[in-house]
Amino acid sequence: MRDRPLTMAQALIGFLKNQYVERDGNETPFFAGAWGIFGHGNVAGLGQALQENPDFRYYLSRNEQASVHIATAYAKARNRLATFACVSSIGPGATNMITGAATATINRIPVLLLPGDIFARRNVAPVLQQLESEYTQDVSVNDAFKPVSRYWDRIYRPDQLICSLPEAMRVLTSPAQTGAVTLCLPQDVQSEAAGYPAEMFEKRVWHIARPQADSQLLSRAVSWIREARRPLIIAGGGVLYSEATEALSRFSRQTGIPVGETQAGKSSLRYDHSQNLGAIGVTGTPGANILARNADLVIAVGTRLSDFTTASKTAFQNPDVRFININVAEIDAFKHSAIPLVADARVALETLADALAGYSSDPGYRESIAHWKEHWEEETDRIFGLRHGPPLSQGEVIGLVNRAAHPEDVVVCAAGSLPGDLHKLWRAQTPNSYHLEYGYSCMGYEIAGGLGVKMAHPDRQVYVMVGDGSFLLMSSEIVTAIQEGYKLNVVLLDNHGFSSIGGLSQAIGSYGFGTDYRYRTESGQLDGEYLPVDFVKVAEGYGAKTVRARTHSEAQRAIADMRTHAGTTVVVIEVDKEMRVPGYESWWDVPMSEVSEFESIRIARAEYEEAVKRERHHEVSAVGVTV
Repeated sequence: MRDRPLTMAQALIGFLKNQYVERDGNETPFFAGAWGIFGHGNVAGLGQALQENPDFRYYLSRNEQASVHIATAYAKARNRLATFACVSSIGPGATNMITGAATATINRIPVLLLPGDIFARRNVAPVLQQLESEYTQDVSVNDAFKPVSRYWDRIYRPDQLICSLPEAMRVLTSPAQTGAVTLCLPQDVQSEAAGYPAEMFEKRVWHIARPQADSQLLSRAVSWIREARRPLIIAGGGVLYSEATEALSRFSRQTGIPVGETQAGKSSLRYDHSQNLGAIGVTGTPGANILARNADLVIAVGTRLSDFTTASKTAFQNPDVRFININVAEIDAFKHSAIPLVADARVALETLADALAGYSSDPGYRESIAHWKEHWEEETDRIFGLRHGPPLSQGEVIGLVNRAAHPEDVVVCAAGSLPGDLHKLWRAQTPNSYHLEYGYSCMGYEIAGGLGVKMAHPDRQVYVMVGDGSFLLMSSEIVTAIQEGYKLNVVLLDNHGFSSIGGLSQAIGSYGFGTDYRYRTESGQLDGEYLPVDFVKVAEGYGAKTVRARTHSEAQRAIADMRTHAGTTVVVIEVDKEMRVPGYESWWDVPMSEVSEFESIRIARAEYEEAVKRERHHEVSAVGVTV
């Protein structure tokens, strides 16, 4: 075929809009367009290319970090089968995306980052916003993307795209390797023309495979399950990404094995499913954490087994506990000396179910599951039914939103004390109705993430629950949602500071130092009156319909009314951050000062030294070694 003369940027966009993915016979375009902000480092290259390709839609965000959060949330909501590209100028526009890149990579979510870069030709260097180095000319601020990208490249010549783009797609579409992919684009090269083979712009479909586990390891896993007396399943995000919710439901019912859900895995099962004990780990429920403590076998499905899931390696105290890990990523499958079933979650669960025909857990064990489920429903009703204040309790507000939401609606959150309370309390009824970014717990993700979810599921109502700390950090994408005509229901909880870290500060004996939004006084500390931030005026200034709710009845009415509004609505509710939802049967390792002038910290340190003794070293356990 004849070569087509195009600029590097034109060739890039021409390639991206012809990339598709297919799984189980269902084919879809992989890229939904591009988010970003133009500057002198990309307006004449990528900007021009996007302008002449209106079928690859360009979206204007208000912050480059938010661009990546929108793309990440969209890809997560689409079970990693679609995403956006994110474009930026050079310098601060590019480095603004680094936090978003880390968020995507840590959560194993595909996003394509296209930051502008310094000139490839060096005769005009140093150019505006260029970082100079005394030891090399082959460096820029974009090198900072390397540790937070699953694939990184810098395109010095237009024809290098031909080799780099397929590699980028290989990583983006790999369930095991995916994350942020960064292609740095020198601003001069973006506008340079070259001849590209016409076949580069033909439709290409990337097949998303469902790998099967090794038969020997699968057989051993079946034996372990049959031998176990107190088995437990941990459902992670991989259950949702592989669309294995029905397989998990059938497997857990058939075997009678209870399920605890991670933050990423919540909504894998309906909250009232007979085997669903709800949240597990640091922010878990009593039943899930007590059964985890006594479990002799843990079947971890699609989870990274982070410290919030393992309660800093204190969750599993049975000396004979063994692990089976089902995961497409080897790095996760081999954790905790597990039998590593490197496989697609749905395929593995279906295969195990067939192999375990006739097996069922002990009837007494099933009774304990039912007991803990009933106990937790009563506790959730108690928290939802509190009539505290005003200010209201955070648990009450979660209950009001949960009861107003329909089964298919989605709640979105990311950081602060809300994720822990939502993990425990939210009653999810359909898959992907609970969207929490808690791998990186990135403040500022919430509203941008809510927009990404809404774009992925425009027919579903999206409730963004956000604390005042995250709102002040990045609220400007409300403007973007209004610009694009996507309706968000934003519930803003005003607790005058950082509730989560304030509670942690109190727990370690530091009295919440530096975590309240207060005036500085003559003492030199931030211990004056609360700052009078008017969030209603802020949100109204963005163009959103905004309501302040002070009482329980006002909040109930305002949250119910959100559904009836055509556009984005913000309900501002003051909450009492000292009225916290308790922790249940778990612990989190936060090292404390070994010496201090404060008695409270010395006491906390002594308690810490006792608690840390419960940490286990599952990685070196001989019980899981396979030969």
